[in-house]
Amino acid sequence: MSWWEAIIIGLVEGFTEYLPVSSTGHILLVQRALGIPESEAANAYAVCIQTGAILAVLGIYWQQVRNAVVGTLGVFGIGSGDANGAKLSLNLIVAFIPAAVVGLLFDDLIEEKLFRLWTIVAAWFVGGIAILFASYWLRSADSNRPSRSLPLEQMSWKIALGIGLIQCLAMWPGTSRSLVTICGGVLLGMSLSAAVEFSFLLGVITLLAATVYKAGSAGPVMLAEYSFATMIYGSLAAWVAAFVAVKWMVAYLKRNGMELFGYYRVGLAVVVGTCLILGVLSEQHSLDFTGPNTRMNTRSVLIDGPVDKPFQHFGDKVNPSAPFSGESGASSRF
Repeated sequence: MSWWEAIIIGLVEGFTEYLPVSSTGHILLVQRALGIPESEAANAYAVCIQTGAILAVLGIYWQQVRNAVVGTLGVFGIGSGDANGAKLSLNLIVAFIPAAVVGLLFDDLIEEKLFRLWTIVAAWFVGGIAILFASYWLRSADSNRPSRSLPLEQMSWKIALGIGLIQCLAMWPGTSRSLVTICGGVLLGMSLSAAVEFSFLLGVITLLAATVYKAGSAGPVMLAEYSFATMIYGSLAAWVAAFVAVKWMVAYLKRNGMELFGYYRVGLAVVVGTCLILGVLSEQHSLDFTGPNTRMNTRSVLIDGPVDKPFQHFGDKVNPSAPFSGESGASSRF
């Protein structure tokens, strides 16, 4: 992976991580478009550069994070404590547990069966329709009902548990963790602003746990195929992009609903699905600009020369002296 590819993937990760559009789906799409084959290292890289997005949200919501830490310490008799912070901390832990359990039990199965472009396209489309339906339902509902506008301070552990269970749906790539937690929070009675804030804070814990887990299980493979510098480039790009995206989304949702994201998801699903049907984009290869019989890989177009180093894909070795064509003959889950 070159430095510019690392930056592109990092920017995509940062811009899409906290928007309800699915960062995983976008990263896999960009990886295929760049000619980066599916591998354990590529999947681990997509997870580990979330570190930048995590740091961005910690910076933006530093006061809330501080209150949660002070509140938690206060429960154990350390410091002055903070009642609202302690409650927020408890709710975050309760909401995190379901995804942690499901992730530990089914991570390998999910990665093997669902990390495919067609499953992502389906999730994009269904998620987009869900956003549009939820937006219409909220407009039609009685906005004066207090049960539909709870602030974050009045959130109960039962609502947190419900959001945590709903978050498990995001294990399906393309669904979007932000989408299901924000919509779940609103449908369970929280105000949109409170649901967004809780979703972002819950994302810090969930993404951090996923990053630590993936770094421990696939870190050596990832670093063997990609340099440590590419991790830095990707993480820094994700940090900048996530900071901009979160600031923009919070400001946007104060004036508008979520319909924009619903239309975007449906449109993206139609475009990518059409490309897959026409053979312009495939599960195994990158973008085809030359027709069904001749494939021009974007890596070979933009990087004229051999691959930087050999890599192994399901046991098949690629000759480092041969130009990268995207047709190594290696089998793929895609």
